[in-house]
Amino acid sequence: MQTWNQVYDPFGNAWLSTLAASLPVIALLGMIASGKVKAHIAAVLSLLLALAVAVFLFGMPGDLAWRAAVLGMVTGFFPIGWIILNVIFLYRLTVEKGWFGVLQQSVAGITADRRIQLLLVAFAFGAFFEGAGGFGTPVAVTGAILIGLGFSPLAASGLSLIANTAPVAYGALGAPIQGLASVTNYDPYVLGAMIGRQLPFFSLIVPFWLIWVFAGFRGMIRIWPPILVCGASFATAQFLISNYVNPWIVDIGASLVSMAALVLFLKVWQPAEIWTSPALRGNDPSVGYVNGGRAAAAGTPGEFPRSTAPERTATSSEIAWSWVPWIILSVVVAIWGTKFFKDIVDPIFIWNYEVPGLHKMIMKVPPVEAAPKAEPAIFKFSYMSYTGTGVLIAAILSGFIMRFSPKRLVTAYVETIWVLRYSLITIAAMLALGVLTRYAGVDATLGLAFAGTGILYPFFGTLLGWLGVALTGSDTASNVLFGGLQRITSEQLGLSGILMASANSSGGVMGKMIDAQSIVVASTATGYFGQEGKILRFVFWHSIALACLVGCLVMLQAYVYPFTEMVIHPPTMAAPAH
Repeated sequence: MQTWNQVYDPFGNAWLSTLAASLPVIALLGMIASGKVKAHIAAVLSLLLALAVAVFLFGMPGDLAWRAAVLGMVTGFFPIGWIILNVIFLYRLTVEKGWFGVLQQSVAGITADRRIQLLLVAFAFGAFFEGAGGFGTPVAVTGAILIGLGFSPLAASGLSLIANTAPVAYGALGAPIQGLASVTNYDPYVLGAMIGRQLPFFSLIVPFWLIWVFAGFRGMIRIWPPILVCGASFATAQFLISNYVNPWIVDIGASLVSMAALVLFLKVWQPAEIWTSPALRGNDPSVGYVNGGRAAAAGTPGEFPRSTAPERTATSSEIAWSWVPWIILSVVVAIWGTKFFKDIVDPIFIWNYEVPGLHKMIMKVPPVEAAPKAEPAIFKFSYMSYTGTGVLIAAILSGFIMRFSPKRLVTAYVETIWVLRYSLITIAAMLALGVLTRYAGVDATLGLAFAGTGILYPFFGTLLGWLGVALTGSDTASNVLFGGLQRITSEQLGLSGILMASANSSGGVMGKMIDAQSIVVASTATGYFGQEGKILRFVFWHSIALACLVGCLVMLQAYVYPFTEMVIHPPTMAAPAH
């Protein structure tokens, strides 16, 4: 079979080609934002449109197109859908036994103020799960916890997405940085250090932004001390670990520092007025909404359980036991994310499947690559080292500790699959769209449009990373997608390749809150089914505003003293010691 070269300008007109390339994404976001098309239907329709664009407009052979789409569907379930399924399974078990209600009471015992609960759970605790697992784990866990604490579904969904931004570049034990290093040939320690000179600014900003969105400016300014403690401790640790230790443990270390600093600070400081409303300020259409307005009983097939705190005060022993499933989950996910663990299990349990008729049958060509390069198409079924497998093991262990019978665990798992059926279809279709887009070269067409912005490239190159994550749902995928293009373009413009490669990842983190996959994860974790459009409309402008702020910082680092002194230049600056 003959290889196919990607075509980046099929119409001989950059504007028309860019418009054609953007059609599937515009259609997907438009249908979801309208609220009139269910997410799984919107995803399937957009996938069909993407197939048509790839085959009829970009000239991709039909057999290559459908093989790429199928590979994306499978990738959508492993590892992403696999994580969501098992996190929600664990959550449902803890709700059914009442342990989640006790945990809710214990968090309220640290602080009854909803604003500080957001800092503790959505930002700091979420960053830990981002660092250990990534790929949707933090939004699934924090969304479930917030809904259990009584937050409205829209608040739990949207705020979890906003909070899960600054830690993303170091997620899954540095997977995005490793991916970026693989396509740029830069030292991952240098890339991690440069990103650590960009994101700490936003690790400080995002907690303030988060509380402002939830409680308004006055509600935010009245608790500025704990917000500052939370953000500053995280940002400081993020900078120090990324620049002087390594890029793999940044999120885990920074999140533990931030949680400890916040809890200790709350022992000497409490807000003058306790904010008790769990809903977003103003009109929150999701108040009281669970499963279309029905509060579901735990364990009922097809329904999503919502926890309520016990009426009586839980004993210290009950509170300690309520944290056990989540401690088990944290430990297991942290172990599963280590290179040491993967090196042990992958040689035994991994299955590398080279997709026939697709593997190395598509050529990336200049200007996306310096020289023609065959695209591999390998599905790595590393089922034992998947984060979702660790979550499942944690859920089963926790189930036995909570004294579930094996039969009930099995039936509860089947019920969870049924509850998540549409979400899993949606995630599979969206990943199919993203993978097809990459193999068709459609994403590169969009990237080249950003690359043609000249002196403004530091700003628009940063937004290219944002676009990559919005398209693929992954900072790792965005870095692999556009990392090489960032290096080639920046070197042609006389900019630091390290700066722009890092900007791809730093800008990308702000696209995490609007990628369709993350929105489906959030709606699933909070039981806000069918309301993905409301979540997207809620977070969309926050995503753009924060991405533009990252772009402005990168512009300063590219051209304005003293910010230029922060930039690492590969020929003159060695990697940090490691």
